[in-house]
Amino acid sequence: MGGLKMEEPWWKGDLAAEIHQTLRLKELKLPVYKARSSQMGMRRYLADLLTILSSRCQLCPTARHLAVYLLDLFMDRYDVAVKQLCIISVACLLLASKFEEKEDRVPKLEQLNSFVHTCRLNLVLTKKDLLKMELLLLESFDWNLCLPTPAHYVDYYLLASVSEADLHNGWPITSVTKVRAFMEKYAHYFLKVSLQDHLFLSFQPSLVAAACVGASRICFEISPSWTTQLELLTCYSWENLAACIEMMLIAHNKDIREASKDQMTLLQQQQVVESLVLQTPRQAPFQQSRYHPVTQHSALLSQFHSPIQDLCSAYRDSLQAPQPSNLASGDARDPLRSYSTLPTSFQPVVQTVSIPGPVPLQVAISTEPRHGLSLAYGGSYFGRHHSYAAGCFDG
Repeated sequence: MGGLKMEEPWWKGDLAAEIHQTLRLKELKLPVYKARSSQMGMRRYLADLLTILSSRCQLCPTARHLAVYLLDLFMDRYDVAVKQLCIISVACLLLASKFEEKEDRVPKLEQLNSFVHTCRLNLVLTKKDLLKMELLLLESFDWNLCLPTPAHYVDYYLLASVSEADLHNGWPITSVTKVRAFMEKYAHYFLKVSLQDHLFLSFQPSLVAAACVGASRICFEISPSWTTQLELLTCYSWENLAACIEMMLIAHNKDIREASKDQMTLLQQQQVVESLVLQTPRQAPFQQSRYHPVTQHSALLSQFHSPIQDLCSAYRDSLQAPQPSNLASGDARDPLRSYSTLPTSFQPVVQTVSIPGPVPLQVAISTEPRHGLSLAYGGSYFGRHHSYAAGCFDG
């Protein structure tokens, strides 16, 4: 008879058939679950708590399922205070990990307290309390923790979950390895589903494991839904599995609806945020000119004394105040130079021209230094007040 390597999973060894048969015999002697706990309303919350803690501690599925099963049996026998139930739940997980995992994978007290705090439980675990609860649990189960769960069978049944003769959506399977990998994810999902409802405890653990494989084949649209090879391996016919598979598929459809509802809610929230962003007034892309309007002589203008620059200043002044009387007389109140202050060679010839409407003008004189002045037009060519920056000396 072949041996079993220490690092090799039992379902892949030469003794897999014998181990499976031994587990099937042990499950016939499991304690009867009567579902008579007065705290059944807490059961789903505690099962989810153990699932979260086992995932964060990276425990194997068998440790997770054994912890929940120990909790179910203990709650079925005793009435415990709510706060004590949380401590008992952690103690069940600790016992299950010591039984199913290697020593270095067993969660430490500091790690458990950290996770309990993360779950927002008003609870501080002590070594004394955990040891007391572990002893109480062991005495309750007569120091026997060899209790088969669906997680002990599912990997063995997954070896025959897909074959080359199967069809996927009516087509031959091109890669059995890839399909088997997807089947494994589906089966472990249904394993978690079986933890959520105590009604699955009414079935034998091996039947629940076989139903996980059957439900996975249905969800992945593999036909036939159940094969002769699977029936020989699990010792269950399709008629034996139908009720359990139906419960799993109902839970699966419920999860899909909830996921779709959450996705729709998230999409609506995103649309609301986008509409608020569109309605929020944005800052105008036009920045205010950095050149302040010039209303009087400044040190900046005093440096421009060349005739050409004076001509530009006088032309700008003509746009601000088109009255010929002020410009011709050189009114001292005018902040800019008038025509009378210009040299004779640069005085323009004044001629009246009839302009029917606003005409855009552009003056480009390549003279350094470069400056821009803000002009305020009054009642000349425009009917209303306009203020903008004009680069008079831009080349």
